[in-house]
Amino acid sequence: MTGEPLHPDNVSNTFDRLVKSAEVRRIRLHDLRHSAATVMLEQGVPLKVVTERLGHSSTRVTSDLYQHVGETMQDDAAAKLGAAFLGQ
Repeated sequence: MTGEPLHPDNVSNTFDRLVKSAEVRRIRLHDLRHSAATVMLEQGVPLKVVTERLGHSSTRVTSDLYQHVGETMQDDAAAKLGAAFLGQ
């Protein structure tokens, strides 16, 4: 490595080769951004932090385009609401 910026095509080509050699289902490299954002948010990383890590200019971009509500997030929300009503 020379410390210079990586060319996007080289990153994509390397990713494609790794996916093929791992014999896993092909997804777009960009889809990993969505997955990373969703996992961070599911793990309780604040929206502002996720936004900064993705390089977005506002939290609205992150929440509107990248945050996918998974089943675990729904379950967690229901559990927290129940605990609040039960005074826990």
